[in-house]
Amino acid sequence: MRSSSFPYALQESLLPCHFKLSFPSFYVFFHLCLISLFIILFLISHMISCVQVFPPVNFTLTVSALAQVLLQWKPNPNQEQKNYTIRYDVKILSPVPEEYDTKKTHSIRTAALHNGFSAHVRTLLLHNELQMRSDWVKEKLLPPPGAPETSVTNLSCVTRISISSTVSLHCTWLPGQEAPEDTKYFLFYRYEMYTEECQDYIKDKWNRNTECRFSVTHIDPEEVDSLIVIHINGSSKYAAIKPFQQLFNQNAIEKVNVPRNVTVFLEQNDLLATWEKPISPFPKECFEYEFYLFNLKSGNKQILKIPVNDFRLRIDVTSRYSVQIRANHHICCTRGFWSDWSEIIYVGQNKLENSTVWILAVLCVSTCCTFLLVAIICKKTHVWSKLFPPIPAPSSKFRDLFPNNYEVKYHFSHLFPFFFFTTRSAV
Repeated sequence: MRSSSFPYALQESLLPCHFKLSFPSFYVFFHLCLISLFIILFLISHMISCVQVFPPVNFTLTVSALAQVLLQWKPNPNQEQKNYTIRYDVKILSPVPEEYDTKKTHSIRTAALHNGFSAHVRTLLLHNELQMRSDWVKEKLLPPPGAPETSVTNLSCVTRISISSTVSLHCTWLPGQEAPEDTKYFLFYRYEMYTEECQDYIKDKWNRNTECRFSVTHIDPEEVDSLIVIHINGSSKYAAIKPFQQLFNQNAIEKVNVPRNVTVFLEQNDLLATWEKPISPFPKECFEYEFYLFNLKSGNKQILKIPVNDFRLRIDVTSRYSVQIRANHHICCTRGFWSDWSEIIYVGQNKLENSTVWILAVLCVSTCCTFLLVAIICKKTHVWSKLFPPIPAPSSKFRDLFPNNYEVKYHFSHLFPFFFFTTRSAV
């Protein structure tokens, strides 16, 4: 009895007061809703089956610039367009997978093409919330010709912003392992639609180009995360050199400039430091800093990350410190390479060590002055000759003991005058 009354109580609680149904009526109503839903789905599926979606035609891939591909296609002339919205689904398979949709019948993509390029496209037919798709149309670009392992390796590039807001570019690479010794490499860079070949190369011992420098480029320092295309091809008498391409984010390869006007001083027990942002078109909020503090007394080192242009730190005032600061991008764009450290600034003094050094220095100076003064006095008063009389050198006549009687008498008269006088008188 209780189980049979439960569904009725449930429908009584779910329905408004003015719409109370008995259990059989609620059951019939529920089934009618299900039947209506099935009918609607059937009609929709029948309508979809009656509309055929055709793939686009004349799909082509064209290299329009260095590392740039133009994808083009045309709508299928058999495609019904009445009351429908037509879009196109594009899928890049290589070198970097990517999928997107567009209303246009063309698309431009930037990608390294030394290993080829492959893409698919299909038609999307949209009606209200319904979406119908055609089959894929495929196309690809073959890799450029060249012997394996003859293209460059370990390509790296760095940009710098000058005080005049121009951007320099420096790239280095290694020759391919199978590249002949007579291989000559040539570098090109492309920024947006501008392309330039390098004119300033540095060579290795086999006279092969392994570095390139652009003192001035068309790279816009105010742009954020734009791409720089580097293309390197080559030539040789003994092999076909395979070209190589690589894409760089312009902010990711930027060597940030050093912070300017660094000032460090002490205020009671605190160390205070201020500085200006590096040379850059970006505002100061776009940089972060590393503060290097070295205690010359204890040898302790600290590297602190600081998001602003000033800093205060409690320190040991009896110690002497060295301070350096460097900068990098923050928030506004992709991080680049950390700047070089600023010049070393010293602050504070080692009080205990300084007093000891002063005492030793005074003792040394006073001792030296005392000795010098004593030496001068002794020399003036002939004290040295009185204290240390010179020892006479022995006469050379002692070499022959008895050359004649006169010499004997002479010597004995000086050595033993009494004896000699007595002897002479007796004679």
